[in-house]
Amino acid sequence: MCGLGRASLASVDMSGLTDPSSGLVVREVVGGVSFAVRVQPGTKREGVVGVYGDAVKIALTAPAVDGRANDALVRFVAELLHVPRMSVEIIAGQSSRSKVLRVLGLSVDVVRGLLESVET
Repeated sequence: MCGLGRASLASVDMSGLTDPSSGLVVREVVGGVSFAVRVQPGTKREGVVGVYGDAVKIALTAPAVDGRANDALVRFVAELLHVPRMSVEIIAGQSSRSKVLRVLGLSVDVVRGLLESVET
């Protein structure tokens, strides 16, 4: 499951991903959704590690060098949401840890459901 085993994911508090009071915002856009992510590059393991303000916090093993973390983020989110890589696009924050992603072909409810399923 995208790098983290079930035991590791079970210890992550993912309740804020679908709780409106958490601040996480998944917006409907033409053809799909957009949402904020906070990337933590250069970690030992990859995975969703929780909520950071209004963003999903994602740990990546790739370093933040020459776009490698961005490529790893697109790959990770595509696998997590079961869409082709070309459906995932970084629309803001190319050189920042805080980014906004657009994912084509999914609804807000589907994305929330898939993010919620990470905790099981």
